[in-house]
Amino acid sequence: MAFLILGIVIFLGIHLVKSFAPGLRAAVVEQGGTGLWHAIHGFCALLGLCLIAYGFDLSRATTGMLYTPPKFLTHIALTLMLISFVCLAAAFLPAGKIKAATKHPAILAIKIWALAHLMANGEVNSVLLFGTFLIWGVILRISMKRRWRAGEIKHPVFVSYKYDAIALLIALVVYVLFIWKLHELLIGVAPIVMG
Repeated sequence: MAFLILGIVIFLGIHLVKSFAPGLRAAVVEQGGTGLWHAIHGFCALLGLCLIAYGFDLSRATTGMLYTPPKFLTHIALTLMLISFVCLAAAFLPAGKIKAATKHPAILAIKIWALAHLMANGEVNSVLLFGTFLIWGVILRISMKRRWRAGEIKHPVFVSYKYDAIALLIALVVYVLFIWKLHELLIGVAPIVMG
């Protein structure tokens, strides 16, 4: 579990620097430019992600159950994951109605992803991973709201509904691939257990 915790701390920590330690980021940028900051940020994010994956996989054999989710929550979680994919796809496109309405669709996608997985998984390592990501998503959203009020960022402005259609199409394709085989190949667990 130590690798999982270390990975979470590194990954989420580097993503919270801008919100909670802007002076640190500013100092690095002042000393070595934005390129150095992006290199440090990218390295820490990748290291954290690798440690999370490794630690989560290691902890599967030893982790206990905090709760056993009822079967119907798995179906709700699968539906939420489709919504999460739509939000994530919308985040990387010019603003359709989805992006304009949600304001921060990538953060919303993370929160939905984490909530869906908490509904379907009651193991200690799962609750630790998805619970911390859900909390991080909430903190990030609050931080973004403060930055918006301070005039540091602007919300996306609606451009065209065609970007909603593209987001829906991308999300549906990726969702089907994940349900079919991709989740099992990448994570080692089939999202739908037959029988």
